Parts: sequence; C-alpha cells; structure tokens
Amino acid sequence: MKKLNIHEAKTHLSAILTKLKPGDKILICRRNTPIAELRALPTVPRKPRPFGLDSGRLKVPPSFFESLPEDVLNLFEGKPER
Repeated sequence: MKKLNIHEAKTHLSAILTKLKPGDKILICRRNTPIAELRALPTVPRKPRPFGLDSGRLKVPPSFFESLPEDVLNLFEGKPER
C-alpha cells in the first residue's frame, strides 16, 4: 500500500489514477497521518449495445424535408435581412 501526502496526490492525481490497477490501494495522508484511502474499482466488461433498440419509435414528418423559408436561409448564409 502506497502513502501520499495531500499535496503530492493533488499534484499528480492524473498520473496516479492512470497507474492504479484493480486491488491497488493508496493512503492519502495529512502530515503523514492517513485520512483517506484511494482504491481502484473492479473493472466490469461492457457488452456491446445491439443495433435497432429504438427502431420504429421515431417518426420524421414529411415537412422535415421541405426547404426552409428564404429569410431563414439568408440568415444561415449571412445575407442581410430584407
């Protein structure tokens, strides 16, 4: 078990977390007195998400494919309003 003072833990937290493996424990100390324990969580394998979970739940109305009004198009293109 490794001991780190607060300042060292704050300064090198990213590097410490990168090296931490399941089962490892680190004691965080204030003036060499343990105040907290940092430990890695067990890794849980992720299952791939299946395709098509929401198939058929979203309906796109035909109006979605209609062109935008000219004044709105002009705003997108940076043209001045008329």
